[in-house]
Amino acid sequence: MAQNPPNLRPDISNPRLERDLSTVRPGAQPMVGMVSLGCPKALVDSERILTRLRAEGYGISPDYAGADAVIVNTCGFLDSAKAESLEAIGEAMASNGRVIVTGCLGAEPDYITGAHPKVLAVTGPHQYEQVLDAVHKAVPPDPDPFVDLLPARGVSLTPRHYSYLKISEGCNHACKFCIIPDMRGKLQSRPQKAVMREAEKLVEAGVRELLVISQDTSAYGTDWKDRESKAPILDLARDLGTLGAWVRLHYVYPYPHVRELIPAMADPASGLLPYLDIPFQHAHPDVLRRMARPAAAARTLDEIAAWRRDCPDITLRSTFIVGYPGETEAEFQTLLDWLDEAQLDRVGCFQYENVAGARSNALPDHVAPEVKQDRWDRFMEKAQAISEAKLAAKVGKRVEAIVDLVEDDAATCRTKGDAPEIDGHLYIDEDFEALGPGDLVTVEVDEAGEYDLWGRLV
Repeated sequence: MAQNPPNLRPDISNPRLERDLSTVRPGAQPMVGMVSLGCPKALVDSERILTRLRAEGYGISPDYAGADAVIVNTCGFLDSAKAESLEAIGEAMASNGRVIVTGCLGAEPDYITGAHPKVLAVTGPHQYEQVLDAVHKAVPPDPDPFVDLLPARGVSLTPRHYSYLKISEGCNHACKFCIIPDMRGKLQSRPQKAVMREAEKLVEAGVRELLVISQDTSAYGTDWKDRESKAPILDLARDLGTLGAWVRLHYVYPYPHVRELIPAMADPASGLLPYLDIPFQHAHPDVLRRMARPAAAARTLDEIAAWRRDCPDITLRSTFIVGYPGETEAEFQTLLDWLDEAQLDRVGCFQYENVAGARSNALPDHVAPEVKQDRWDRFMEKAQAISEAKLAAKVGKRVEAIVDLVEDDAATCRTKGDAPEIDGHLYIDEDFEALGPGDLVTVEVDEAGEYDLWGRLV
């Protein structure tokens, strides 16, 4: 499970967050804490909840001690994620005692109350109004319109120079290992005008990079019955690119119309970064069929070749599952061979886990834990070697990067091929003192590692 790192966790005292909230008026103002677990989509939900509460006069506490109540936004995708969510709830109960639970695990209220019967309320994913009602009941608001000013960007749990932009909820796929449609429902795309209005406000507030997220980004707008465009994501990507910020696409399913995005990615003036995050999951057609995913690995290689032909600088990121029920050694070897041919730039891998309610649980021939671990090790060894070779080829070249953090010994940056939290970094350790977060810089790469680069300002 992806979890917000310590420097973005409001349940851990956070100097940046404390500075951002230094204008909160003390005394009577009710204070709410937030623990946000899970994926960036959940992080956006947390930001929306806190923004609504801040607008109603609530202060936001960076620690348990200063909070009148704590909201725990949970993840329930894997059994390990559920266990971590229960642990986070338990920590909040022990440290504060007044806890409201929301998020994906909230779709199973009995599971939560069975472990923590004294929580104040349990709500499901993206049930903003119910969360607010629970907070109002636990901690009545005390708004002061003369003091409670909401920043133009709202309350953000990410650094000021980048922000996640959620464009839809839910998913229409029926992958056997996934229960997202059960928790979050079918695809529901936000109106393009609403997405653009939010994006414009973010850019006006200083955001330099928009990270577009959903459960199925390339399906955006296909749930609209009266849509004028066959693939509304093409129009949205084009319009987002006019705002003057980097636009990075995550969770892009490889539909045929995705190829129409590639020419824009090849044009630096478009604003659309040459970066695709596509969850391929596996490469063997039989495994893909057992997953209930399209079994088109060979065509996918052709598509990858076409993307690279039209945009040579494109960075391709993906995630895979090893040890899926029934996976044979031969099927796993097919995945390794496919990875050799695909030469993906950024790769993540998970060992299969049962998820309560997932249809894959009932499949025969589950893979032994030690075999899953061995396959994960072998997969990551190959992926790491590919990454190291690709980064070594960048030595001596000039790349554009965005500054994330400046410390005493170096500036930590990301290239156009690196998304926050999941990809590598580019470090500048000379003549970096004048840089600040959000600066866009040109760097000549002079050293490469397995996942990171080092360079100097040009």
